Amino acid sequence: MISFRALLKFAPVLFLLGFSPASAAELLMMEQPGCAWCARFDAEIAPAWPKTEEGRRAPLRRVDITRPWPEDLRHVQKERFTPTFVLMDNGKEIGRIRGYVGDEFFWYRVGELLALLPKDQPIQ
Repeated sequence: MISFRALLKFAPVLFLLGFSPASAAELLMMEQPGCAWCARFDAEIAPAWPKTEEGRRAPLRRVDITRPWPEDLRHVQKERFTPTFVLMDNGKEIGRIRGYVGDEFFWYRVGELLALLPKDQPIQ
C-alpha cells in the first residue's frame, strides 16, 4: 500500500501530467439573507434533497451571494436573483434554474438538467 507521504512526493508530477482527483456533480444554490423563495425551498425540498437520487447525484452546495465569492467558483457568474441553482460537473456549468416557484417545477427542471450529465456519472 502506498503511504500518504509517498503520494505527496508524486503530487507535483501528477499535477503536471494533468491528473486530478475525480470530481462529481454538485447543485450550487445561490441564496441571500431574507430570500422568501429560498425559505420556501428550504421547507419543501432541502430536507429531502440528500435522500433522493437527484441529491446523491448532485449534492447541494449553498453560496450566499452577499458574502465573498468562493475562489473555486470564480468562473461561475454570480446572480442577483435568488435562489438560482447551477448544476456543475467537474467545475463546468451544465445549466441553471433561476428562481423557485414550487416543488413540481423544480423537480421537473432538475430532472432535465441531470439528464445532461454523462450516463456513467458517479452517484455519491
